[in-house]
Amino acid sequence: MYGSNSINMQAKLMTQNSAIPKIDAKVDDKKLKEQTDAFESIIIKMLMDNSMKDEKNLFSEQNDPGDKIYKSMYRDELSKVSAGRFGFSEMLYDFLSRKN
Repeated sequence: MYGSNSINMQAKLMTQNSAIPKIDAKVDDKKLKEQTDAFESIIIKMLMDNSMKDEKNLFSEQNDPGDKIYKSMYRDELSKVSAGRFGFSEMLYDFLSRKN
């Protein structure tokens, strides 16, 4: 139960902070790939936020007020750059791009 509650809380926070991209399977291939990459970046960001929530500052005992904001922005940009390289996007793209 702990894991599912944590994921639900992360999903609520994500919807409050940014809009979740909508995936439209009827768009052209390039747009569909962009949408699936955007979806993957949100999954990656949620995983990184969850894994680093108890992270301790190794170099200083001081709590910088902007530290959490800076780290969140860093993880956000890292997730955007990493999108399309973990396989979630590719699997989703393959599934949605099938022409039946």
